[in-house]
Amino acid sequence: EHVNNKKIGNYTCINCDAIIFSSEHKFELGTEWPSFYDLLDNKAVDEIEDNSFGMKRIEVKCSSCNSHLGHVFPDGPKPTGLRYCINSVSLKFIDKT
Repeated sequence: EHVNNKKIGNYTCINCDAIIFSSEHKFELGTEWPSFYDLLDNKAVDEIEDNSFGMKRIEVKCSSCNSHLGHVFPDGPKPTGLRYCINSVSLKFIDKT
């Protein structure tokens, strides 16, 4: 749902409305997942090691309500080098235009 969204605003947790990402940090990756290179607040998510399905990755959960958001990988663009690969159904978009 949010992959092709080009509007200016914030992305919040679908369950508790905590603000997680800004559209300013969103980037095109060519996948079916919205991707971000930074959080609005470093305390917005908790990172948990996830070794399921034979993969080593870092799960991100909303720090307010513990909802699964997606995963973060160390292969994103500058300036952070991070790629938050987030499930659209875990986010709600708040338009600021």
